[in-house]
Amino acid sequence: MKPFLIPLAICSGLVTGMAHAASTAELTVSGLITPMACTPVLSAGGLVDFGKISQKDLNQATATRLPLKTLTLTVSCNAPGRYALRMRDNRDGTAHVNSEIYYGLGLDTAGNKLGVYSVKFDPKQTVADTFPVTYGTESTTGGVAWRTSNTNPIDIGSRSLLGFTDVVGSTAGPSAIQNLTSTLTLEAVINAKQNLDLSVDTLMDGSATLEVVYL
Repeated sequence: MKPFLIPLAICSGLVTGMAHAASTAELTVSGLITPMACTPVLSAGGLVDFGKISQKDLNQATATRLPLKTLTLTVSCNAPGRYALRMRDNRDGTAHVNSEIYYGLGLDTAGNKLGVYSVKFDPKQTVADTFPVTYGTESTTGGVAWRTSNTNPIDIGSRSLLGFTDVVGSTAGPSAIQNLTSTLTLEAVINAKQNLDLSVDTLMDGSATLEVVYL
């Protein structure tokens, strides 16, 4: 038996060393705490009320677009700084259209998806500090790359960043801004009536959180 003891001991040592090397990983936690603080405020407390809608006014086989609604957003910061906006759906999973720019309106009593809404920012209706002209830009890469800035309206998304700059044609992202005011347009769409149970009063229950992301 002795001739086997040394080879076994060497083999065991090699396995132990390899296991030790493969079973460790280094974790690094980083970040930057900034004194910058911004407060977003929506007009009317952020409430958009379409009132009572008769099910007779809804399309049977196609979606029904409701009248456009507008809100005013103000973002006030304690100092100029670079930031962007994004919106989180508090009714995630209730939108009947799969896209990051559409947010759910809740479910009917049978669990069917009631509809969607979107929120559009228009740089032409946006005032930022003393910028002579405000341009919009967005990033789908978490701020790594930015779309060329222009005055085209932008639908805010749940996975994209939306920002503003005073430089046209720029891919550098948002400029430093302290005070911003923008008119938002909300468009709501109700699912086709044939897909819903509207035999009882059905509450449109959309809810989202607008977030300031510091860059």
